[in-house]
Amino acid sequence: MESAKYVSQKVSKTRWRPVSYSSLQQPDVFVTGSWDNEDNKISVWSIGNHGSSGQDDGCEGDPQLICEYKHHGDVLDLQFLDQERIVTASSTGAVTIYRHHQNSQTISVSHQWARAHHYPSDNTPCTGVVCSSPEIITVGEDGRIIVFRADQEGVIRVIENADSSTIHAVTYLRTTEILTVNSIGQLKLWDLRQQSNSPSQILSLSGDRVPLYCVDRHPNQQHIVATGGQDGMLCVWDVRQGNMPSSLMEAHSAEMWEVHFHPTNPDHLFTCSEDGSLLHWETSSHSDMPSFLQGGRNTSLTSRSAMAPAVGNQALISAWLSGDSSKCRLETTHMLPSQTLSVNSLDVLGQCLVCGTDGEAIFVNRQVPV
Repeated sequence: MESAKYVSQKVSKTRWRPVSYSSLQQPDVFVTGSWDNEDNKISVWSIGNHGSSGQDDGCEGDPQLICEYKHHGDVLDLQFLDQERIVTASSTGAVTIYRHHQNSQTISVSHQWARAHHYPSDNTPCTGVVCSSPEIITVGEDGRIIVFRADQEGVIRVIENADSSTIHAVTYLRTTEILTVNSIGQLKLWDLRQQSNSPSQILSLSGDRVPLYCVDRHPNQQHIVATGGQDGMLCVWDVRQGNMPSSLMEAHSAEMWEVHFHPTNPDHLFTCSEDGSLLHWETSSHSDMPSFLQGGRNTSLTSRSAMAPAVGNQALISAWLSGDSSKCRLETTHMLPSQTLSVNSLDVLGQCLVCGTDGEAIFVNRQVPV
C-alpha cells in the first residue's frame, strides 16, 4: 500500500466517489464511515492536491480530510447515489442521504428515513444498501427489503418477511433484480417486477449454514456472483446452474467482510477480512476472457453499485467458475503489511484501491496492477 492515514476512529465502510468514463480520470475522492465510536461520522477525503501547498501536508497523495458530518449509530453500509449524494445504512435502522457540496466542501443531510428498519418495539440495524439513482434499496436485521426513491418522501415498497433471519448484504443482479445474502448461508434472487414477497430463486451452501456477509456480481457476466462469510471462504456462484456454488476457495482465516470484482476488469477480485488481510485475486484467463469483455464503458459513471451493461458473448466460460481446475490459473496476492486488526471495507476503481480498518487506519493504493 502506498499510504496509510491514521484517523482516530474505527473505519467500517469506504467508497470511491464515481468518476466519469469519458474523462478517463482516476478517482481522487472517497468517503469513509465509522463505527464503535462515541460519535460516529462520515468523512470525505481527497488524494488530489486540491490547491494545497503540498509541502505542509506530507507526501503528495496522502488522504486529506475535506469535510465530515456526524452520523447517528454505526455506519453499516455506504454507497454513492451519484457524484454528490451518499446514502448510509445505520445501526439505528435509519437510512440517510447526505449531500457533499463540492463548491463549499461541506456536507448536509438531504433526506432521512429515521426508522426504516425496526421491530414493533425497537429499532433494528439497517445492514446494507445498494443504489441505482434515483432508486435506493436497503436490507436489515428485521428481514425486510425496502425500496426508496431519492426524490420521494415515502417508501416505495416493502417486502415484509423477506427473510426470517438477518439479511447482511444486497446488490443488483440486473436493473430489476436484486440478490441478498443472509445469516443461514442463503443467496436469494428477487425480481422487483413481481408483486410477490417471495424470492424467484434460493441458492445455498450445503451442509453447515454458514452466515454470508457480502456479495458482489460480475460486472459483465451477470450470472456470476461472489460471496463471502463467517468461514472466510470465497464462493463463486452461477445463478443459472443449480443452487450451490460453482467454486469454493479458501481465502481468509476469519470472517470475510467484503468481496468486490474490479468494475471494469473483472479478471481481478478483492476480498478483506476480520483476520487483518486484504487479498487481490487474479484469474489468468486471458484465453477465455478477451479484452472486449472488460466493458461496461457505455455507462456514464462507474462506481461500486453502477449497473454495467452485459457485453459480449455470455456463453464464455469464466475462470471464476472453473473451481478446483482453475487453482493453477488463480493468483492471490496479499496487499497489506501484516495487520492484526480487522480490514472492514474496501473499494476499487480504476487503479485506485482504498480500505479501512479497526486499527483506525485508511490505506490507499493508486497503482493496483489491473
